Amino acid sequence: MEALKKIVAPVDFSERSVGAVRYAELLARHFQSELTLLHVFAPPPLEFGDAAGPDSVMAELYRNRATEVFNDLEDFLVPELAGLKVQRKILEGDTARHIVEFAHRERADLIVMATHGYGPFRQFILGSNTAKVLHDADCPVWTGVHMENAPLPPADGLRRIICAVDLGPQSRRTLDWAMGFQAEFAADLTLLHAVPPIPDDPALQGGEWMQRFRENAKEELSRLQQESGATAELVVEFGDPANVICSVASRIKAELVVIARGSASGIFGRLRTHAYAIIRQSPCPVVSV
Repeated sequence: MEALKKIVAPVDFSERSVGAVRYAELLARHFQSELTLLHVFAPPPLEFGDAAGPDSVMAELYRNRATEVFNDLEDFLVPELAGLKVQRKILEGDTARHIVEFAHRERADLIVMATHGYGPFRQFILGSNTAKVLHDADCPVWTGVHMENAPLPPADGLRRIICAVDLGPQSRRTLDWAMGFQAEFAADLTLLHAVPPIPDDPALQGGEWMQRFRENAKEELSRLQQESGATAELVVEFGDPANVICSVASRIKAELVVIARGSASGIFGRLRTHAYAIIRQSPCPVVSV
């Protein structure tokens, strides 16, 4: 993992985005990154905007709102971000598209943003803007559903990191990112693979086959560790990948989970298809590489 020179943190002034910026601040201070606080302002619908004329009541309301947004962004977490190189940027239009395009244009190394979700069903919700950014961004995305409730990140950084891999082509890049965080923060690293549930086939049931699946996965995981030179605890468990990863994260009190967004590999599962579920359920932030 290369140093994080540029971090983009989209904000909507909610407690969710405050929690996300806490983590962006931690990373920006550690890596001496340039931090951009980005707010995307939705323009008024056409029938209430230009069509109503520049002197209309709706146009005046829009100008007032634009001024209010500008002032809110200029005042957003100023004391907390003191000492950092901070850029505050307002764009107008489609939120997800502008976040992705801005990050690409600025060659950002990381996007840090909260997900959407409220109330007792929040674990089932991933906001449409976050989902689009995860799908379209060409840099890693750091996100999580509990950021507004998250405690302040520890002053000494991340101490326990999980790297969850599906043993497909993206696994090495994902592990390299996790190792980069491990080295920067002197953290403990767990290299985790979840073996998906055995198909409902009598020929594949029973302890012998399950043991063989486990051994094969452990061999692949060990080979990945050796090739990368990673210092990590190896863990292989059976079950739905999202449930396994989040259960292990809770058990070891992980402060970060690193996963791949673009990998899929046969019998060892499709971590990409579980990425949203992992993010929704994870007790800590998730970096999707």
